[in-house]
Amino acid sequence: MAFFNLFSKEKKEVLDKGLDKTKQTFFSKLSKAVVGKSKVDDEVLDSLEEILVTSDVGVDTTLRIIEKIEARIARDKYVGTSELNQVLREEVASLLEENNTGDYKEIEIPQQEEPYVIMVVGVNGVGKTTTIGKLAYQLKKQGKSVILGASDTFRAAAVDQLKIWAKRVDVPIVEQGMNADPASVAFDTLQSAKAKNADVVIIDTAGRLHNKVNLMNELSKIKRVMQKVVPDAPHEILLVLDGSTGQNAYEQAKQFSLATEINALAITKLDGTAKGGVVIGISDQFKIPVKYIGVGEGMEDLQVFNKYEFVDSLFKD
Repeated sequence: MAFFNLFSKEKKEVLDKGLDKTKQTFFSKLSKAVVGKSKVDDEVLDSLEEILVTSDVGVDTTLRIIEKIEARIARDKYVGTSELNQVLREEVASLLEENNTGDYKEIEIPQQEEPYVIMVVGVNGVGKTTTIGKLAYQLKKQGKSVILGASDTFRAAAVDQLKIWAKRVDVPIVEQGMNADPASVAFDTLQSAKAKNADVVIIDTAGRLHNKVNLMNELSKIKRVMQKVVPDAPHEILLVLDGSTGQNAYEQAKQFSLATEINALAITKLDGTAKGGVVIGISDQFKIPVKYIGVGEGMEDLQVFNKYEFVDSLFKD
């Protein structure tokens, strides 16, 4: 049974399909762990701990979940293995509730006089540019006017890829080509957005982690220059992570959090991995709201993250 019917039937089917690899792997291991058992005992909990860790939920978050289940057993005196799935579902949802993540039903852009500025960060290859394109598409469907800024000028391919997405989605793009000053591109993008009275600006940035100091300096400069045009920009700093990389996604979240003030996450490529638990762990460990998840290749397959729908899909029998 679903917690709430917040998503359309079509979106829920996409989410269910996107999390299928994680779910199938998880339940296969869980079934083996409880075979021949009637109640959740220490042996079952040890097996569950291993299953959660290998699903990339993360050690610290896994221990929190196990502690919650142990407290539940102590309170209820008996939890049968047939109830374990439902107990897990409730405790993971509770954990996400504590972290104040995933109450989104649709993409929400505040009404304001100046453009709403989203600065997108993340290493190369995580689906950053694709996420920007899909986000622009969905915002345009909502009736928002969107402008893209190609501030990832370190690679010519990054600028070219964003230009392709801009053409595909039919939104304007500001670009100065490879090796241009990223802050200059961001400045021009915001000036253009103000002149055109645009609703949303999405700024792409370079995805390099080889030198955290350089990354921090570059992102700080982009922010300072944007604030000359829109004083409180960027309103959102969105970190894009590839869910299929498991523990690497945790490390990237850590490094980017040290480099700049991340206030939203997008976790992509969940349809191609059995490591969907990374969403739970990253939300818990970094206390940064997961705002979007990528569960397929289609334009609509970048979904707003809602904890109830996510948990319902992940632990559906």
